[in-house]
Amino acid sequence: AGLRRSSNAPVPLSSGEKLLAGGTARFSAQLVMYPFDALRTLAQTRKGAKTLADLGAKTLVKGAATTSSFAFFVGGLQFSIFAAVRPRAPAVVASACASLGSCVAGIPQEVIKQRLVTGIYPNFRTAVRQISKTGGVLGFYEGWRPTVARNLPFVVVTFCTFDALKNNALKHRGPDGKLTTFENYAFGVGSALAGALATQPIDVVKTRLMTQAAVAGKVPYKGVADCVGTMFRNEGPGVFMAGLKPRMIYMGPLWAMQFGLNGQATKALQKRKAEKLAA
Repeated sequence: AGLRRSSNAPVPLSSGEKLLAGGTARFSAQLVMYPFDALRTLAQTRKGAKTLADLGAKTLVKGAATTSSFAFFVGGLQFSIFAAVRPRAPAVVASACASLGSCVAGIPQEVIKQRLVTGIYPNFRTAVRQISKTGGVLGFYEGWRPTVARNLPFVVVTFCTFDALKNNALKHRGPDGKLTTFENYAFGVGSALAGALATQPIDVVKTRLMTQAAVAGKVPYKGVADCVGTMFRNEGPGVFMAGLKPRMIYMGPLWAMQFGLNGQATKALQKRKAEKLAA
């Protein structure tokens, strides 16, 4: 009887179950917040690209379901990798591994999503076909350097901040303590806003590189350094904060829902598993 698990102790989940919880959370959050992400993309594109008035309101949901399917793997990889590495390494190492691992699905998602939103391609199928035709597999990873440069510090800041807030909240609750649903959402908002503010300039550069085809007649950027230099010379330093407001409106709720839904999904899976073990 002494070996039996405490009734309040959380049942450990497998890597697949953690991936399912995190993936479901990210997919749901991404789908709900997609229009705000589309507004952020339009605000960051190069001058001369079509605006929301040109493209129409329908562009705010173009590719929402199909590109959000990538988000399942992005969120699943982030949460499952972080959960697997965190017991063996500091939060900064675990979050860095989670960020790099999730880029496998995250970069193609960004490339397709941003080209749909800016009107480069009319639909998901055409986007995939044309990108494959012109660039092969590597075409889905265009702009990967600034994307990784943005995602790595963003995920590290976000997950480390959330981890610190979580540990502080649980330090007096005992080994079986859990965050409340409100705490998951609140800590998610605060963590994401800190990460978004820290990485805004890199996010703008990433968007510019991924959406160059949206501006006809403009000389393409030769790379990250040329993009940064051209933007600074032609548009001034303020351009690196372009789209900050819609990005904050997007990222705060997105990560609040992601952490909150992940917490709820995790609890549901643990409850179901505990009931099976008790049967």
